Amino acid sequence: MKNILTILFSIIFFASYATPTKIVVRAKAKDAKFIGSSIGGAQVIIRNTATAEIMASGKTAGSTGNTSLIMKEPHERYKNFSDAETAKFEATINIDEPVFLTVEVIAPFNQPQSAVHASTQVWLIPGKNIDGDGVVLEIPGFVINVLNPQTHESVQSAEATISANVVMMCGCPLSNGGLWDAEKMEVKAIVKKDGKMVDTVELQVKEKNNTFLADYKFPEDGSYEITVYAFDGRTGNSGVGKVNFSISSSH
Repeated sequence: MKNILTILFSIIFFASYATPTKIVVRAKAKDAKFIGSSIGGAQVIIRNTATAEIMASGKTAGSTGNTSLIMKEPHERYKNFSDAETAKFEATINIDEPVFLTVEVIAPFNQPQSAVHASTQVWLIPGKNIDGDGVVLEIPGFVINVLNPQTHESVQSAEATISANVVMMCGCPLSNGGLWDAEKMEVKAIVKKDGKMVDTVELQVKEKNNTFLADYKFPEDGSYEITVYAFDGRTGNSGVGKVNFSISSSH
């Protein structure tokens, strides 16, 4: 009975002195906007660094943010570049002393072939909210989905269109002459047969935003792998997508 009372007293004592403290976490695509609901959000995991205990977890939700504020206006010190609608994950953690946290982000969570795992560490002090922009983790890369040929497809013609959907990590579009100018991005397909390099093919946006493509004649039947990469030399941003398939035009 005495042990039970001691435990109850400890719980009541801790609850009385623990302070609810807010922390906001956001994931921002490199050279682009925030990762939010439109692309499935970023998975956030907040851990006590010393014990590895998960203190909070969830997904960022909300909009990609204000394009003008993020991409066009000069960034001033102490001025937030998020607004009330901008995607975030918000948690309130009860603590009675400063806690050293590890903040992990996997983004974009619903695009596992392109998702990046980023992390940082921060002290959370009782009653001292980390809000506003909060903890912002930059997510480099491009989301790349190879559209054609398809995975493990047996293509019946040596002539085929190589195409891939490429967007910024927040889902922002790549278009000719647009804010994220497709004509200034290097997007190429590296063609391999049986593990050996065959060719490199430049892909371009022609009719549909985000869809980079080129017609290509494969030299012979066999098993192929295509690696599509995107690279922006102005920022060093890069991303990759892959697909394996076969050509069987003689059958």
